[in-house]
Amino acid sequence: MKAPDRNVFDEPLVPCGTDPMTGFYRDGCCSTGPEDRGQHTVCAIMTAPFLAFSKEAGNDLSTPRPEFRFPGLRPGDRWCVCVLRWKEALDAGFAPPVVLESTHLRALEFVDLAELESHRAVVSD
Repeated sequence: MKAPDRNVFDEPLVPCGTDPMTGFYRDGCCSTGPEDRGQHTVCAIMTAPFLAFSKEAGNDLSTPRPEFRFPGLRPGDRWCVCVLRWKEALDAGFAPPVVLESTHLRALEFVDLAELESHRAVVSD
């Protein structure tokens, strides 16, 4: 049996978003496993600058792709992004806000908690 996923505080991982349904496994969580080579572990709240940056970097997250059941993202949507793309955006000045309670513990293998905390989203739900 698989151990429960943990967040960056080593607490149970809180769902990131379900509208649109996010996560590598499309379960609403930033869960990860060996088949998730992109490490979709950072729960980010999309911003227009980040979406433009990601598109320019070769990963268009804003265009719908119905063949992959992907609606396209808009500012305000929550999405599990690849930790290295988030780090790349951070270094370029385009990192979106992060929901830490929904960001997988494994993200800390690539970014520091302080970097994530510096972009912590204020969420009210």
